[in-house]
Amino acid sequence: MLKLVRLALTAAILTAIAVRVRRRARRTETEPEPIGPEPILGRPTRVDLARYAGRGRSRPVATLFGLGALTAVVFGVFAFMGMPIPEREKAPYVDRGLEQVSESGRAASLAADALISRLPKPVFPDPYCSPAPRPVTVRPLDPKVRRAVDRQWRRIERWLKAEAPKTYATLGRPGRARTIAVAESQMGIDFPDSLRASLLRHNGAKGFGLGYGAQLSTRQIRDAWRLMCREDPTNLEADPGPEFSGVLIPFQDRYDEGYGLIDSEVGSLSWDVAQEGMLSTSALPSYGALLRATADALEQGGTVDGTRPRVVRGTLRWETAD
Repeated sequence: MLKLVRLALTAAILTAIAVRVRRRARRTETEPEPIGPEPILGRPTRVDLARYAGRGRSRPVATLFGLGALTAVVFGVFAFMGMPIPEREKAPYVDRGLEQVSESGRAASLAADALISRLPKPVFPDPYCSPAPRPVTVRPLDPKVRRAVDRQWRRIERWLKAEAPKTYATLGRPGRARTIAVAESQMGIDFPDSLRASLLRHNGAKGFGLGYGAQLSTRQIRDAWRLMCREDPTNLEADPGPEFSGVLIPFQDRYDEGYGLIDSEVGSLSWDVAQEGMLSTSALPSYGALLRATADALEQGGTVDGTRPRVVRGTLRWETAD
């Protein structure tokens, strides 16, 4: 549309110029162009004033120019309303420069990733492995938790005494609340009430575990925690995630497979995979749930975290469930 309007305006201007040139040529043939304005004698008329000011001979040109502009506007309006506007065909444009920049960026990103992968990973000191001194305080135990723990232990003891007497004989004697408080002070963390209630009933068991392994006593828990902190005093991430941290409490010795661990902050369970140096999250949410699952597996023949109980000559064995 703009192109058509431009053409119309150009045509109007050229027409006005042609008329002016033609008129000037005709005027030159009839009379010479005056050098200056003629003096006005007597009373000037309106024509004389217009001629003296130079407006008389430019009025036709202005009129033609105005008509041309009006024609251009009308032509442009009609073109805008109904006339199709031809578009210039354009060849497909491919920005090779952007492609090169993009390829260079990808190459630089890959090179940076390769460089970062070769750099040593940062380590973060584990603050839980270096606890601040704290007084020895015997904390009160929730009576509901203690009753629930004792209930599950009675089920386990009854079954072991009848089906696996040799394993039953390995159950430890009741622990002491102050011994637990000393261990908490030295480790700088609080034991969950369910673990404390279990230690108060049986302070470890050499031949029995909740699932595969053997229950640790209070001192064995502290010593195992110190050993793990000594071997791994730092974390690969600020939030340790699936690796050992001093916030974890080893409660069960799984022999060559590491330890069973309780998170002292949230109470969740995990298994230390010694061969890989990583942790495997338990399907059971807490130590109390593990006690109940063990009692159910002994009485009903179920499984505990993928292991199944079997008695061999009066001794309880835990085998991998198929």
